[in-house]
Amino acid sequence: MPSFDPAAMRARELYALMIGAIVPRPIAFVSTLSADGVANCAPFSYFMGVSSQPPILAISVGVRRDGRPKDTAANIRATGEFVVNVVDVALAQACVQASAEVEPEVDEFLLAGLEKQPSELVRPPRIAASPVQMECRLERCLEIGAAPQHLILGEVLRFHVAERVWKDGAIDIAALDPLGRLGGELYAHQREPFAIPRPERAR
Repeated sequence: MPSFDPAAMRARELYALMIGAIVPRPIAFVSTLSADGVANCAPFSYFMGVSSQPPILAISVGVRRDGRPKDTAANIRATGEFVVNVVDVALAQACVQASAEVEPEVDEFLLAGLEKQPSELVRPPRIAASPVQMECRLERCLEIGAAPQHLILGEVLRFHVAERVWKDGAIDIAALDPLGRLGGELYAHQREPFAIPRPERAR
């Protein structure tokens, strides 16, 4: 089995190794507003839930090629608000379109052909086509790594779930049809989930 020393690898090699090994990853399609009110949306697959009481999620946002913070991180730090929109397979093309690195004054909703939907508790709009939307308030932002990455923790203030994916008091994974991120330009369907019962508690 080959072994790799991170200290001897270039940044791009490390990135490729990590995104190829940590799979599949959910995609946070994050919508924000700049301090001047310009709408932004961008996808991030370094994303996870970290707490349920209160509900807190984490997103890791890198920097632009020129070293400046990405608009998502800059907007969240400036306003303290954002929305995480779940990406289903139907949103795949728009998600990739919105990943383009453009100047801060560009509205990625228009670039990707996405309809805005007003949020209830935060200023950034939701992505109307997303089946699950989470309005968030910044809990804290940590700078980590050499670049640095912005590790953003947000508390979910409101969940919005489309009726078509809400069945019997829970989210139906088959109806949700979430998009998974793999390595390179690869994505994955989650259309054939299987169940493994947990072992009973030892008495």
